[in-house]
Amino acid sequence: MSDLYIPYAPASVYYNTGDNSFTSLNVDRVRRFVTSQNRSVSGPSQRRSSHDEKTNVPRKFLIDVLETRRQILEQEDTDGDFQITVNDSGPKSLKVGTAISGGHSKFEIRGTYMLSTLLQELALALDHGRKHIVIDEARLNENPVDRLSRMIKHHFWDGLTRRIDADGLEAICADPKNMNADHNPRIYIPYGEVETFEYYKHVSETRKHLKLEVEMLPQDITPEYVKSINDRPGILSLALRKHVDEKGRSILKGIPFIVPGGRFNEMYGWDSYFETLGLALDGRIEMAKGMVENFVYEIKHYGKILNANRSYYLTRSQPPFLTDMALRVYKNLHGEENEKVKWLAAAFNAAIKEYHTVWMSAPRYDPKTGLSRYYPTGIGIPPETEASHFDHVILPYARRMGLTIKEYAAKYQNNEIHEPQLDEYFLHDRAVRESGHDTTYRFEKRCAHLATIDLNSLLYKYEIDIGETIRDIYNDNFVLENGDIEKSEEWFKRAKKRKAMIDKYCWNDEKSLYYDYDTAKEEPSVYESVTAFWALWAGKNSLSKFEVLGGLVSGTEESRGTIALDRPNRQWDYPFGWAPHQIMTWRGLENYGYLTEARRLAYRWLYTITKSFVDFNGVVPEKYDIVTLSHLLDVEYGNVGVDFKFVPREGFGWMNASYQVGLSYLTQHQRRVLGTCTSPKLFFKEEKNKVTELTVQEVLMQAKEILSNSEINIPDTPTPPEYAAAAQIDNEEDDIIIRSPLEPVSESFAENFTVALINDEGQLEAVELSPIQMEE
Repeated sequence: MSDLYIPYAPASVYYNTGDNSFTSLNVDRVRRFVTSQNRSVSGPSQRRSSHDEKTNVPRKFLIDVLETRRQILEQEDTDGDFQITVNDSGPKSLKVGTAISGGHSKFEIRGTYMLSTLLQELALALDHGRKHIVIDEARLNENPVDRLSRMIKHHFWDGLTRRIDADGLEAICADPKNMNADHNPRIYIPYGEVETFEYYKHVSETRKHLKLEVEMLPQDITPEYVKSINDRPGILSLALRKHVDEKGRSILKGIPFIVPGGRFNEMYGWDSYFETLGLALDGRIEMAKGMVENFVYEIKHYGKILNANRSYYLTRSQPPFLTDMALRVYKNLHGEENEKVKWLAAAFNAAIKEYHTVWMSAPRYDPKTGLSRYYPTGIGIPPETEASHFDHVILPYARRMGLTIKEYAAKYQNNEIHEPQLDEYFLHDRAVRESGHDTTYRFEKRCAHLATIDLNSLLYKYEIDIGETIRDIYNDNFVLENGDIEKSEEWFKRAKKRKAMIDKYCWNDEKSLYYDYDTAKEEPSVYESVTAFWALWAGKNSLSKFEVLGGLVSGTEESRGTIALDRPNRQWDYPFGWAPHQIMTWRGLENYGYLTEARRLAYRWLYTITKSFVDFNGVVPEKYDIVTLSHLLDVEYGNVGVDFKFVPREGFGWMNASYQVGLSYLTQHQRRVLGTCTSPKLFFKEEKNKVTELTVQEVLMQAKEILSNSEINIPDTPTPPEYAAAAQIDNEEDDIIIRSPLEPVSESFAENFTVALINDEGQLEAVELSPIQMEE
């Protein structure tokens, strides 16, 4: 069904067209209009009754927005959080006026989902200046899968969009992290970018209310310099693009990007890759394209794709995804091929520079193993934490010197105290943040020494992507910005070497799993992590088997170890699940032919999101406990995305993306079941009891046997053809029944039949792998 079908239209359309196109004060006119419209459909008006349930037209309600919101909150919001959830103890029932009666007759809306959806819609109506609305019942009980996907596409991406320019600075400058510092609005400009510097100086002079401070970075951005400005942090400028306004003047506008959400109000490194996957599926190609361009800008001016574009992140990168990100955008671009190829060349020039200067250079590159590590160059205490975050680390050192924690931290930061053990601790802490996995026992006190399977899988993918792109798109003749020529052969050699080193140092044959390798201790780690599946995502051809298909969270309970008061849960450890790990695992399993497993994992993940969405007023948070399948967590940093009033505005960046990507894996049958919030345990238990999956060859043999006496020709080797119709072949009564059309072949299901592809002449061209229901 189209997103623009009126009951399910985006709020900007729904609350400004049709019955909702009247001014908010004209409620009598709304009543008269709706009543007249309904009379023309349903015939003469009927005698009004107290409960108007029977109607031969789709039911609509006439709503006083503010009064209805007051009633819902007063009656249903028993915990006072401005949300209607399963935790509220109200009656979960509200009578509202029907539109066909002009609001006089009432209909009862029941249940957490419909009431919370109504509360959300009231907030959206107010956004569009509506104090009285006509709302479709279909909108209130919309399939939750469709509703959430629609909200992501039409609302959440917009809520997470930011720009760094005159109009966007007010929203982007706010930074709830590093609260002890001087947070006057401040923007840092790359060295030598005079036009950009003058632009922001003009903004600061013409928009006095911003109180914007504009500073230019030095040419050499050293760790010492970055530390020196931690007490006056600011946003880092990103790419600007020239536009012509309505008066024909040339103006600069910031290229927009998506932020993760909540306290993460800037453009992050690896978050942006996953967000781009969701944007592409939702047709937001220009936004995805702009995010790649902002990364190119960061590499050019800051030397790396940044952890995020705040000044205190200048020494830190994040997991590298630029080549795959750029290729996915390139394949969806419109326009002239020459322009598309030129655009891709800029992205790959930046990726090649990043590869050599960041990941294959000291200190991140380990020459002994030939592998790379997360090893940022910052110094001192990472500033983007609450004031007490490192108290337990500093306390023993402070006691030893008779100082308070605050006094010791100040002297340590000012180089009045030198403590090598603390230096080492904070090196690893910053490396954990560069890895994106902050925090986890997997990396604690050793991250900078680990050649991780995730980072090296990503770099293997870089090498393959660059080699294939040079060969296939640039005719094996890629020109760098300095005029040098790159050939594909060298990149394939690098990939082959890295693959050999990954297998040598990270693969455990006994466990059939990849582990990190400790370059300092010269031994493999024993921590089992879901990032082992990133090797499958990268397409490592050396894998012939991959047996560990359970425990797909951030790690196993055994690896994490015992949790106690003095050893609390870390948010990237068992039992917590994260969107990037899920997406990477689905794609990795798909690469190696485990599509059924990928679909099951996607269903389980999407069920967790959908159930929380239904039960908790539309919440889409940062992470989940995927053992309990809940977003209600007791863990450090809490859960971003749960603190909102009335209606969620953003979701969470990569969680939004994981929902859209996950839906692309599900069959239509699985999507329908998901819409009923059927638990994966129940769904897959029933499916397992009913379905036996056969190989293509086994299905073909059954089809041959079924059709042995027919005149239909059956080839020896099935090949997927272009086909005109799908056929059900049923031999229950020793005859052939061809029914068409059906749903896509892979989603067909019925008793005692298989599915074949029939060409225009009625000949069997191929038999596709399909479940066959067996007798109990």
